[in-house]
Amino acid sequence: MAQKYYAVRRGRQPGIYRTWPETQKQVSGFSGAQYKSFMTEAGAKAFMTTTATGTPKTAQKSATQPTMKVAAIAATVTVYTDGGSRNTGNVAGGHVRSVDKAAWAYRIELPDEAVTGSAGEFGATNNRMEIMAFRNALQRLVDLGQTQTGIQFVLDSQYVLNAITKGWLAGWKRRGWKRSAGPLVNAELWQDVDRLLPQFSHLTYQWTKGHATNQGNVFVDHLLNETMDGMHQEAKRSVKPVKTAPSQSLASDHGSTVQHQSDTDQSVADIARSLQNLPFEDN
Repeated sequence: MAQKYYAVRRGRQPGIYRTWPETQKQVSGFSGAQYKSFMTEAGAKAFMTTTATGTPKTAQKSATQPTMKVAAIAATVTVYTDGGSRNTGNVAGGHVRSVDKAAWAYRIELPDEAVTGSAGEFGATNNRMEIMAFRNALQRLVDLGQTQTGIQFVLDSQYVLNAITKGWLAGWKRRGWKRSAGPLVNAELWQDVDRLLPQFSHLTYQWTKGHATNQGNVFVDHLLNETMDGMHQEAKRSVKPVKTAPSQSLASDHGSTVQHQSDTDQSVADIARSLQNLPFEDN
């Protein structure tokens, strides 16, 4: 999916931005705001260096008119997120069973360290896990105090990317967290995302092909699969004692019964031998 460039020629802080929420902060309620979206950075820069009538600013004679500078915020933090499930819940005609495993994971690459997180959920869809990975990464960044730095998110979910970059999230919010076609699945997670996004000043997004050559994406995919494997192992360990305890108890009771029967037979034999040795008299 192509990433848009939003050029704000006249606004609170003129410059080029990579997301609509960032851009909206600069132009919403600003009298005479001038802004436009482009598919290429070159197009956005060209817009920034021309006046509203199309005349290049360099051709203006006014010496008092400053040259507009492009606000380029380099990303110093890279975040990879991914979600996955082992069910057919996202396939037409498919379903999700309550025992199906699903998990999410994120990796936050800071300048001096990497922070990761992952957890699983039974009976969840792939889309739910993708949203949770993104939401939880945002929350972790807030907890780390990383809200005013340049941050780039790299993910393979076009569903999550489209919701953020194409304005779907704003549309759902206007409708009371509903889609135009009906209920919004995972509305509570999208509400969390909507609450968290405004806390960041410089977010950019990049789509990557899932499970391919991007090492960060490969890492989070591996991490969430490890989480699902762990869910399976925990389930096996919790079930095993329940299955084996009754059989051990039965075996112990059976052994005790056999021993008691042997003791009884021995006692009967001893009594019989004693009776044979008694001096009975004939009547």
